[in-house]
Amino acid sequence: MSEPVTALTGCLAPDVDGLDPISKEGLEALIASGKANPKAIKTLKCKTVAEGRFRHANYIRDLEPYIVDEPPGLLGDDTAPNPSEASLAALGSCVAVGLHANAIARGIKIQKLELELEGDLNITAVWGTGDVSEKPVGFTDVRIKVDMEADCPQEEIDALIAHVTQWSPVFNTFSRPVNMIAESV
Repeated sequence: MSEPVTALTGCLAPDVDGLDPISKEGLEALIASGKANPKAIKTLKCKTVAEGRFRHANYIRDLEPYIVDEPPGLLGDDTAPNPSEASLAALGSCVAVGLHANAIARGIKIQKLELELEGDLNITAVWGTGDVSEKPVGFTDVRIKVDMEADCPQEEIDALIAHVTQWSPVFNTFSRPVNMIAESV
């Protein structure tokens, strides 16, 4: 398998027309808003629609549908990430956004930011239709490797990673229990 090619966009790309790709002023306004109302809760929504076999379209805001499928080994059509892979992608993106925002807030310029995620899970229960003997369901271990190059010492990058994982919403969703309800309508 070949390595993915990373295109420099956003803050990692050179400034175009003198514009900063991520507005520090906009970030500061967002920070001030959070400090002014620290108990604010935002409810996010997603509508998932089965399209056939194990392919699903997920509708979020007014965006094009986000497709989730299963690989052939799990009887899917292999047209998109499976749900567990999508959750790793969400985790990686959340940590990357946190690293990016905190770097901007601290005046650190990032030249490279890549995250590699791996997660271990036992799939023998086959969504509750297979071996349902006692075992952990879901990821038991997740590893995140951050490859970040910036205009600061490695110790500062390490401290930034520790800080971001403490405050990442998706990291915390993975690492602590969440109140869950599933019911028919």
